[in-house]
Amino acid sequence: MAPKQKPVNLALQGGGAHGAFTWGVLDYLLEDGRLRIAGISGTSAGAMNAVALAAGYTRAGPEGARAALDDFWRSMSASARNTPLQRTPVDRITGNWGLENNPFYHFMNALTGVASPYQLNPLNLNPLRDLVEESVDFEMVRKCHAFELFISATNVETGRVQVFPRDALTADMVMASACLPHIHQAVEIDGVPYWDGGYMGNPALFPLYGKTGTDDIIVIQINPVERKGTPRTAQDIQNRMNEISFNASLLKELRAIDFVDRLIRQGKLSTEDYRPVKVHLIENEAAMKPMGASSKMNVEWAFLTRLRDVGRETAAAWLDASFERIGKESTIDLRAMFQGIGAEHQG
Repeated sequence: MAPKQKPVNLALQGGGAHGAFTWGVLDYLLEDGRLRIAGISGTSAGAMNAVALAAGYTRAGPEGARAALDDFWRSMSASARNTPLQRTPVDRITGNWGLENNPFYHFMNALTGVASPYQLNPLNLNPLRDLVEESVDFEMVRKCHAFELFISATNVETGRVQVFPRDALTADMVMASACLPHIHQAVEIDGVPYWDGGYMGNPALFPLYGKTGTDDIIVIQINPVERKGTPRTAQDIQNRMNEISFNASLLKELRAIDFVDRLIRQGKLSTEDYRPVKVHLIENEAAMKPMGASSKMNVEWAFLTRLRDVGRETAAAWLDASFERIGKESTIDLRAMFQGIGAEHQG
């Protein structure tokens, strides 16, 4: 007899093309069928995965969601097939997936360092917006009642996170969630400018609390938290700065979850008013760490499918090892994780 489905929330990080790893994780979980999605919170590339999944799920259930995710990433790759942002022949021979040897990549980095997108792109042209509008049926997204859906962006004026709910989602809201301010003009919604949600919630966990009927949250992480050694090159320094800033909000929420859980276990908070959140983490830092920041711009189909396959393999191994504990307890020791960070600092 097949095991009863367990409801879980999914928290999907952003990270450019590395979001194809999340695609692979989602593809496996949908195919496996042991988990039922109760809620999704997504940011940036995580938001794009989320809306593609929701539209496909509304149309044809789990298999429709898998097909929609495949179609979205195929469209993403096809749209960039003729751009200058390609790997060099040497990179292809050596198996390097990054674009750091591409002169145009460095030219664009230098240019965006001295000129804003308002100067470089006054007409605010954005092929990614066109791709999202063409690839995702937002009417289907808004009709998705199989699970809750939340997309996060950063309010430029207040510096606070803005969470857009499923029933009002538009392509502009997804683009706001993925708006890197040195590349794109801020996305205005009802007169309010928004930047990438990763600055304040990558992804935001709090919208899922008490809203979906389950306290289990699976974070699908694509940005490494730890990276040994001191970055020396300008590119490595910028990459690590981005990783730290885009993980900061998630770590703060996880620390808060751990703090509340300890107070509950100590009897200092009533279980009638507070429930412990069970946290799970699907990540593969061994595979993702070697991929530098420039590879987040590489949407070559061979690279995307490689990341997808790594995501599927990681999800399969994690689910086999963790399924029995889902619904009962966290499968990640937050206390040990934060104590480890403190110990390193003290040492």
